[in-house]
Amino acid sequence: LAVGWGSGAVAAWAPSPGGCKLVQSTMDCTGRWLSSIPGNLQGDTEELLLDDNTIQVLGNASLLPYTQLCCLSLTRNRLELIEPSAFHSSQALQELSLSDNLLFTNYSLTAAALSALQALRTLDLSGNRLTEDMVSVLVWNLSSLESLSVARNVIMRLDSSIFTNLTQLLELNLEKNYIFEIDEAFEGLQSLQRLNIAYNYLPCLVGFGLTQLRVLNVSNNVIEWFLALESDDLFELEVLDLSHNRLLFFPVLPRQNKLHSLLLQDNMMSFYQRLPNGTSLANITVQFLIIDGNSTNITTVRLWDELCYSNLSSLHLLDMSQNQVWGLPEGFLAQMPSLTHLKLNQNCLEAFHLLEEGPLAMLTALDLSQNQLVELGSEVGVRDILPNLQLFNISTNRLRALPPGIFTHTRKITTVDLSHNQVDLCPQPDVAGEAESPPCVDIRGVETLTHLSLAGCGLRGLGGRPFQGTSLIHLDLSDNCQALSGGLGWLQDLALTLQVLSLRNTSLSSAAVDFSALNSLVRLDLSGNSLTAFPASLGALELHSLDLRDNFLPALPPGAARTPLGRSLRELYLSRNPYNCCTLGWWDALQRVEGLRVPDGREVTCSHGSRALSPGALPEPVLRSCRWQTADLALLYLVLALPTCLALLVAFAVVFLMHKEKLLKMLKNRCGVSSPY
Repeated sequence: LAVGWGSGAVAAWAPSPGGCKLVQSTMDCTGRWLSSIPGNLQGDTEELLLDDNTIQVLGNASLLPYTQLCCLSLTRNRLELIEPSAFHSSQALQELSLSDNLLFTNYSLTAAALSALQALRTLDLSGNRLTEDMVSVLVWNLSSLESLSVARNVIMRLDSSIFTNLTQLLELNLEKNYIFEIDEAFEGLQSLQRLNIAYNYLPCLVGFGLTQLRVLNVSNNVIEWFLALESDDLFELEVLDLSHNRLLFFPVLPRQNKLHSLLLQDNMMSFYQRLPNGTSLANITVQFLIIDGNSTNITTVRLWDELCYSNLSSLHLLDMSQNQVWGLPEGFLAQMPSLTHLKLNQNCLEAFHLLEEGPLAMLTALDLSQNQLVELGSEVGVRDILPNLQLFNISTNRLRALPPGIFTHTRKITTVDLSHNQVDLCPQPDVAGEAESPPCVDIRGVETLTHLSLAGCGLRGLGGRPFQGTSLIHLDLSDNCQALSGGLGWLQDLALTLQVLSLRNTSLSSAAVDFSALNSLVRLDLSGNSLTAFPASLGALELHSLDLRDNFLPALPPGAARTPLGRSLRELYLSRNPYNCCTLGWWDALQRVEGLRVPDGREVTCSHGSRALSPGALPEPVLRSCRWQTADLALLYLVLALPTCLALLVAFAVVFLMHKEKLLKMLKNRCGVSSPY
């Protein structure tokens, strides 16, 4: 149960004595290391917040100055005792939070103090190590209570004596205790509307008869069966949460109810009318032996007839995911004409047939993922199958095709997840084969479809125009190793609409793949491929997010930050690539781009020899080595050749001077010209 504190007023915080802050009539003293309530705060304070302090005792005089107090919160202190007269000056107190303290130590004295609060509406006693007997004493005289939380205590058993006087109680939170038995504990709570018993150890709920209850949460127990009273009384129950239990059968619900949400996720539930081996148990009955004191009652239930007795006409949400359902009984969904959300994922379904127009007419979301479906059937010629369906998830099954024209009548479909099925997309009619052509899924012309996932479908070199007539915004083609063998030409019909494209793990290796036609893209995932160079066509796109992880990129283009891509990019993933530590100019340029985040920046490394280093903190020896490797070779050759040339020149000059006369005579003799010296 969430207890709200505060008047909702918006104003500037003002300083107050003791380091507290005041906003209008609310005094906030949270986390001030206070060992007692300050006595010099503003006298007309209506709300006092003292959470996260070290207060151990609330004395008789602690609240005397605050006669107008309506809300008091002492959460997460060390409170052991509230003296009997502590609230005598606070008769107007309506909300009191004492959670996460040590009230078990002096609970009888604290109970005497609480009994003075005749106007109290909300009380939070959670996290105080209270037993059921202590709770009974603490709340005995609080007949005005409307909301009570005793969560996170050590309550083990509930009987009729605990909540006897709480005739006005609307909400009761008992979650995270050790409750294993309930014996008529709630029968006297005629006003109770919301009951939370989650995270306890209840083995069953038998004879449920709280007709006034609207919300019941008994999730995360060890419940094996749920049996409502056999009565024609109208139950106000709207939400029933039995998820994360050990239910063996579909719960036996009140015959007349107002249920709109039934949560049965993560149980051991199955229907036994038809078993996978073809055996029928349609006429089998189950007998429940109920022992109450000295009386023994045997309840006999015919599993399939019992389903029909419950009125589920107002049910909107049914979650039966993570169970052991092989199939649904005949007419099961016919009882739910208002159903809008059906979750049957993570079961054992091998087939699901859309045979009737009525039961699923209002359905907007259908999740059949993670089953063993090999067939999704529908009646030939049936019109308006799933006319209101918007989300259809059949991922991780064994489907190879869908019924022909299944999307023809789903006029509102927006999201389809076909991932991890061995399906192919139908090409254009002139490309498709004749009768021998393999089965395929045809989504052409489905104008409302915006999100499509085909991850891990084994797609091979798509051709034709499989997306003609669609306006896809989000397309996931990841984990299809041969999907791009024919290029990206088959995406031409999505050039104006496609904004998110995932090509993760598609064996993309060529940087020559042209993305320039997809100028509406804002998110592109190229991770897990074999790119050895940055695709030049990406520079013209105005992406907001780009994922280049797990490729073979040695570097990014030095001028990438100055392209339209660099100016629009807000999120860039770069890790797990073999970048060269000596060509990191691009990395430095990215660090200067305003508004660009590299979420995996700490995982980015570069290679220098056999070492993997962080590009932002290269050691000086590595920097020197890189400077030598990246120096101008012409300048290097000149520096190396200059000393040699100078040495040769000096040697030639010395030789010439030593043999000058001989050389001149030799020249004269050869040339035959007389010349005086």
